Amino acid sequence: MSELVMCNGEEHQPLFIFAHGAGAGMEHAFMEQVALGLAEKGIRVLRFNFPYMVRRGLTGKKSPPDRAPKLLEAYSEVIEQHAKGPVVIGGKSMGGRMASLLWEHPQVAGVACLGYPFHPPGKPERYKGEHLASMAKPCLILQGERDTFGKREEFTDFTLSEQVSCSFIPDGDHSFKPRKSSGYTESDNIQLAVDKLSAFIFEVYQNAK
Repeated sequence: MSELVMCNGEEHQPLFIFAHGAGAGMEHAFMEQVALGLAEKGIRVLRFNFPYMVRRGLTGKKSPPDRAPKLLEAYSEVIEQHAKGPVVIGGKSMGGRMASLLWEHPQVAGVACLGYPFHPPGKPERYKGEHLASMAKPCLILQGERDTFGKREEFTDFTLSEQVSCSFIPDGDHSFKPRKSSGYTESDNIQLAVDKLSAFIFEVYQNAK
């Protein structure tokens, strides 16, 4: 199950393949806001549901995410079906992690992770970012400053490749939502993420030509 958000129907414009997080599918408000924001910038966005989320829709029953090999297989199939050339892939949380594990795919020109799950909340010893130290293609990580899956102050302990750039969303949590007392707003933070993500996508596509 997938949905392509077009930007004025221009097929020559950059394509971003955007995967959802573990708990919510491609229709989630965060996914929709980012997709529409990118479309307004002139980027086509392809959202899709992983197989376990498709099953949820059919049965109405919640089921845990499939194991990584099945998720990666499904993501690879989407890339091969829809990408006509070099493509930027990415995702929210788990979707971004899966995208980052596919950086060696020959059609992948760059990867974007929105709220990377470096570790489960409160369990920094269960680190899930080892492969980010050896990435040899451009990768953008957009991270809320307060993200319990990897806070800004923790990044000094993470080993990341020189190809990995990190940008922090002010006072944002795992979905970039700030506290009311911070003076920032959720809509502004989403727009900031869209601005940074679109600039990254255009830069990767320009360099891939």
